[in-house]
Amino acid sequence: RLATLDLLPVQWLLTRALSSSMLSLREGCTECQPEECPMPRGCLAGTVRDACDCCWECANLEGQICDLDNTNHFYGKCGEHLECRLDAGDLRHGEVPEPQCACLSHLALCGSDGKTYAQICRFLEAAHAHPDTNLTVAHEGPCESEPQITSPPYDTWNITGQDVVFGCEVFAYPMASIEWRKDGTEMLLPGDDPHISVQFRGGPQKYEVTGWLQIQGVRVTDEGTYRCFARNRVGEVVALASLTVFTPVDVI
Repeated sequence: RLATLDLLPVQWLLTRALSSSMLSLREGCTECQPEECPMPRGCLAGTVRDACDCCWECANLEGQICDLDNTNHFYGKCGEHLECRLDAGDLRHGEVPEPQCACLSHLALCGSDGKTYAQICRFLEAAHAHPDTNLTVAHEGPCESEPQITSPPYDTWNITGQDVVFGCEVFAYPMASIEWRKDGTEMLLPGDDPHISVQFRGGPQKYEVTGWLQIQGVRVTDEGTYRCFARNRVGEVVALASLTVFTPVDVI
């Protein structure tokens, strides 16, 4: 999949170069001769008419620079479900804004391949990249699936008396719950231990939840393997990380 997608931008550039070359040879727009038009290939955002409204060429993808209006034809037009916008945030930071293609929808979709797409534009990119799969929209909203741990806890170490924090970021629909456990114990953390705390919040992205396990004033007995469990009604996943604890004498 990655190898195929890597070649597509090259095909897009070649198609645009051929189309631009033909326009230059005409020295402007003349009578349209469709049989002279190059066939665009690998167009992930679909196709649009060129500046002369004659040949088809690859449309610009989400995030690509685009022509804001029809007064010039340099960067190209945006594809399906996309519009050319100026980012006002650039103005606030004193930067020169560049018009970019932005998706008109932010509604997640479930594809017939069982994958969740952030919005229709991402779905269409996948459909155009693999036309032989006949990808369709199964329904609006994410696909129901077991949780995915998008940012797992990482192995760490510290010195006794210092604080340690493990994080676990989970995407799921239906939303997931997060639990923390330490290998060798049956009790859910934090249990009744006052120097261990657990926190949760929604995000950072839609359909995500993040949990943290904090150990304050870490002790030698806190050393071990900690597990983040994420579950919903569809399934459960787990990610683990180890904590190594040193005493001040160990690091001298």
